[in-house]
Amino acid sequence: MSSAALVTADLVAITLLVFGLYFPRYRRRDMVVAILGLNVGVMAVATALATAEVSAGLGLGLFGVLSIIRLRSSELSQDEIAYYFTALAIGLLGGVKVSPAWVTPVLMGAILVILFVADHPRLFTNHRHQTITLDTAYPDESVAVAHLESLLGAEVTRLRVKKLDLVHDTTVVDVCFKLRRDQGSGDIPSGHPEFADTSLGL
Repeated sequence: MSSAALVTADLVAITLLVFGLYFPRYRRRDMVVAILGLNVGVMAVATALATAEVSAGLGLGLFGVLSIIRLRSSELSQDEIAYYFTALAIGLLGGVKVSPAWVTPVLMGAILVILFVADHPRLFTNHRHQTITLDTAYPDESVAVAHLESLLGAEVTRLRVKKLDLVHDTTVVDVCFKLRRDQGSGDIPSGHPEFADTSLGL
């Protein structure tokens, strides 16, 4: 596949990723700029590395440096990290010639399809994940679970105590829970930032 065809495939894939998947679901303009800039930059550098006499280790090192810089500069949810690394992967695929030629667009398409399915709003729509601050110290996790189930009107599927403050009488928990069926309709689907790693004082 020619360099022009690779660039075209990359631009088509990243356009679908950003404007077809990410932005309609998350509505973060700053991440649109970051994902597009990252993808095009990685593709350009990967193309340059592919035409130069450099080792594969240098390319992998660049991949790691870009990841560390971006992830340390801003806190991202797990969902956004997936989109971020997808943009990296598509950019690398768009900058390296692979034989046979059909492998690159097939891999790009496979990545997009997998992300579309895995982050679909209808997948596990009743499941939620939150970081919650309770206004009582709960040394006994079973008591905390019972209180949360009553408070949220849901089934707690996983609970991890992040901080137990006996002095100020508070408990910070990381909790996964499943809403009842009658609560799931009309709510924001799981996987969206409004329900990912948020703090709630109770």
